Amino acid sequence: MAVPAGPGDEREPVERGESFIGRDSPVAERRLCREDLVDNVLRRALEHSPLAADLLSEEALEASLQVALGSPHRQPDIWLFAYGSLVWNPVLDFDERVVVTVHGYHRSFCLWSRVNRGTPEKPGLVLGLDRGGRCTGVAYRVPQRLAEEELRLLWRREMLLGSYAPRWVLVTHGPSRSFRALAFTINRERKAYAGRLPAERIVERLIHARGRIGSGLDYLRQTIDGLAAVGIRDPHLIRLESLARERLGEDEPHRPRADLQL
Repeated sequence: MAVPAGPGDEREPVERGESFIGRDSPVAERRLCREDLVDNVLRRALEHSPLAADLLSEEALEASLQVALGSPHRQPDIWLFAYGSLVWNPVLDFDERVVVTVHGYHRSFCLWSRVNRGTPEKPGLVLGLDRGGRCTGVAYRVPQRLAEEELRLLWRREMLLGSYAPRWVLVTHGPSRSFRALAFTINRERKAYAGRLPAERIVERLIHARGRIGSGLDYLRQTIDGLAAVGIRDPHLIRLESLARERLGEDEPHRPRADLQL
C-alpha cells in the first residue's frame, strides 16, 4: 500500500528529525536534522569519543557509497528499505513511500549502540537487518536527480562506524510487484554486532542503557508507533515492549499510535 504524508503536517520530510542531545546541552534537546548531516555533526562528535578508532575514513565512506551507486541492481530512481528508525525518522527527501516485505532477512536487536542509545561502558541496542526470515517495512523512492546527494547524507548517518553492509535486496509490494531496494543489513564482521540475544537480555539493555538521543526503550516504542502508522504490526517488538512493561511494573499497556503523523 502507498503511504501518503499525514494531513496537517506542514513540515517537509527532511525536516522531520529525531531528538539529539548535545554534550554541551544536558537538558535542552534539538532535532537531528538535514543540516546536521550536511555539516557532518555526527562524525565530529565521534572523532572526540572512545569510538574514534572505529570511524571509517571519508575516503572509505565515499568508496562504499560509490559501490552501492555502481551496482547493476540500481535503477535511475533509488528505493531505500527502512525497518527501524528510518521508518519514523527518515530525514530524507523522497517522492513516494510504500509498505514492502523483504525475504531472507529479519528485524533484530543485534547492534550494540555505544553513543546514540548507550555508552561504551553500558552499551544499548538498536535494530539491524540480520539473515533469515522476513521483514515488512517501508520503501522510500528517491528521484534520480536527488539520489546521490541523499545517499551521501544517509551514509553520514548510518555508515560512519561500518556497522551495516549496504545491500540491494529484493522487496515485494502487494501480490505482483517486486523491485530492488537498498537496505542497511547488519555487518556481522564488526565488533558492534551483538548476535542473537535472549529476549530478557535485550529488554534489560533497552531499559537501563541511555545515550545521546535517549534510551533503547524509547527507540523500541517509537519504532512500534512508526510501524503502526503505516499499518505494520511486529509481534516480536510488541512482545519485547510487553516484557519491558512487566519489568518496570507498568500496568498501562503501550498503545501503538496508528494515528502518528509521519
